[in-house]
Amino acid sequence: MVVPELRPWRAARPHVVRLADAVRPRLARAAAATKPRLARLAPAGKPQVAQVTRPWQYTAGAATAGLALAAGVVTAAGPWDSSGQRTAERDRAVALGRPGGTDHGSAPGAPGRPRPAPSAGPVLTGLGGVSTVKSGPDGKALTDALTPLLKDPALGPRPAGAVVDVTTGRRLFGRTPDAALTPASTTKVATAVAALSAMGPDHRLTTRAALEPDTKEVVLVGGGDPTLTAREKAGDSASLRTLAASTAAALADRGVREVTLSYDTTLYAGDEMHPIGVDGNIARITPLMADEGRTDDSTSGPVDRVEDPAADAARRFGDFLKSHGIKATAPGPSKATTRAQTLASVSSPPLSALVERMLTNSDNDIAEALARQTAIATGGRADFAGAGKAVSARLRKLGLPLKGAAFKDGSGLNRADRLSPGLLTALLAKAADPSHPELRPALTGLPVAGFTGTLTGRYADGAAGVVRAKTGTLSGVHALAGTLVDEDGRLLAFAFMAADTDPGRRAATQQALDRIATALAACGCR
Repeated sequence: MVVPELRPWRAARPHVVRLADAVRPRLARAAAATKPRLARLAPAGKPQVAQVTRPWQYTAGAATAGLALAAGVVTAAGPWDSSGQRTAERDRAVALGRPGGTDHGSAPGAPGRPRPAPSAGPVLTGLGGVSTVKSGPDGKALTDALTPLLKDPALGPRPAGAVVDVTTGRRLFGRTPDAALTPASTTKVATAVAALSAMGPDHRLTTRAALEPDTKEVVLVGGGDPTLTAREKAGDSASLRTLAASTAAALADRGVREVTLSYDTTLYAGDEMHPIGVDGNIARITPLMADEGRTDDSTSGPVDRVEDPAADAARRFGDFLKSHGIKATAPGPSKATTRAQTLASVSSPPLSALVERMLTNSDNDIAEALARQTAIATGGRADFAGAGKAVSARLRKLGLPLKGAAFKDGSGLNRADRLSPGLLTALLAKAADPSHPELRPALTGLPVAGFTGTLTGRYADGAAGVVRAKTGTLSGVHALAGTLVDEDGRLLAFAFMAADTDPGRRAATQQALDRIATALAACGCR
């Protein structure tokens, strides 16, 4: 669960330069394959057309280095900025004024974290000169290439996998693809798709302060935003300091200088503690928390958490009120009535950005929040069971294969979760479906091999910058699910899962999975 910090471009650039020559041919083929479609789309020029992202467009996005690399544009700035954000996509999106986007966190020594990039299709540059790709890889040839790699002892006795051509939806490879196994953090792909389907990419989570009439009781009402921050520099997150300042101003306008402070966590139901117990990978699951209850300045990865995140957030809120001249009592739990008047509110970044941050950093707190928000949005009970039912219902509505699937949480920390390689590849293909553009952040948030999130320290050779995938790791359990572009420029979705592996050979198991993805990316397989 440890999430390495993102590497600055300055450190990554030499590695990318070495990869450029290897990446260029397949991107050129991909560009040629998409050129006729670009020509057909170009005259349209309508906003609604620009909002629909076709599966073939993910060729450049999945390759990550981008067609800028294929064209030889490797400058001091690089195709990524200092935090790992893809600059071409960001700049194109800003020009189009799109909502949503990516927040990959900050890197040591970076001048400042960039604003989350609005969601937008990657910039495609027509390179020409190569014949169009007309068909996907041959299934038998693909099987011959992958089967020996799946026999690696590090993958345990029964590894399973599936590969799908995203453009056609055809399964190209399967090894017990319908076996429902413990998915670990690849569960977050399902959580992402369900949440986006239920609420849409522009949905935001709101935290508010309300005044109970005739009582001078101020209630801090949790809205389920796990990215609410009490830090001085809030960036694009909702700020508890801003909420306190606005609340204090509203109280002063009413002539109120002393209040009884309470906090409301009734949006969620059931147990706050995850079944794994006290663990640095996740805080108590509550609709009110600041900085995920972290006890240091980290923004991702395991760390000690405060015992009661809601009480801690309310205490901090009270301190901020006092700094603005409002005297507040020590906070206690309560429930805002329907008569309570909202004094001020702050909202999270859009759901698209939350999903991308969750996937890139494998953020368990965001995952559990989004699972519960899915339950709330669909009329369910916001606890572990209700969230699981809501996720299943949304995926079933999308027509996804749920045989054997079980969702016991939203993060994948629960070993009782069950997903199959077939379901994982179907989720990824659905996120690329042009009829479901709202699901696109489930792809754009996937870590980039060798560069971002949980794949930062992997793929030192081979498919770095080409594979985008969600990792899944528990003791004795490993999974990898994502997208890549093969040698012929075809976008493929893949999922490989291993259970009952040797916990002492964790690195070897990860390397075995990485070799499979690398071989798949290098395979024309015709």
